Amino acid sequence: MPQQSESPRTIASQDIAADLRRRIQSGEFVAGMRLPSEASLAEEYRVTRSLVRGAMAKLARQSLVLARPRDGWMVQARHHTQVFDRMLSFAQWAEAGGRVAGGLISERVRRGADAREAQQLGVRPGERILCFTRVRTLDGLVVMVERSAWAPWVADVVDAMPDDVASTTAALALEGIRVTSGSHRIEAVAASTQDAALLRVRRSSPLLQVSRTTATRDGRVVELGVDRYLAGTIAFDVNAGESTRAVV
Repeated sequence: MPQQSESPRTIASQDIAADLRRRIQSGEFVAGMRLPSEASLAEEYRVTRSLVRGAMAKLARQSLVLARPRDGWMVQARHHTQVFDRMLSFAQWAEAGGRVAGGLISERVRRGADAREAQQLGVRPGERILCFTRVRTLDGLVVMVERSAWAPWVADVVDAMPDDVASTTAALALEGIRVTSGSHRIEAVAASTQDAALLRVRRSSPLLQVSRTTATRDGRVVELGVDRYLAGTIAFDVNAGESTRAVV
């Protein structure tokens, strides 16, 4: 329970923010949990709603909470950091950090490759390629939607994987196909209608997009992927030597 002063008027928004931060860090309020309403907290701390709202704004700037329409204030998942100094799949990275990666393929289609896909996958424009959409979770919480276009030479192996496959990289390795390199492009995007439905956010909500190209040791392209992460769920560390910046 929060500590209360004998004179409620002396409690400031930073005091409320500090106590709520303590309660979040102690596990009383966990990631993904909806906090009590502003009215309830105002009554609990014996202050005005404006002071509670000010405290929430402070916590939001610290990425501890976020406001969701119709849901109120939610405890935000801790930022998990992924580095790009070596090739790791999402599942491998999660396992290395002691976390549990999950996912479910929601859609599989075979469609014609566009010009960019054709060039990178080494097929003719319009040639049918396997694509899937998968929702990824980290420790049981939805964090990302993943879209992949697969090179025809691995398509049958990928298509035989179950919808709840934990790691396509590991499953490919069991078939002798080892992904050893990848390139990444990171940018901010707005959630599409499909993103919004899969990630349970409003359309046009900010997402972090990572576009990937993965390949085998001999440079044979395996997958073109686009991952869209919920804001506030992951951060990336890049150990850069020579780097390139693109204007979009």
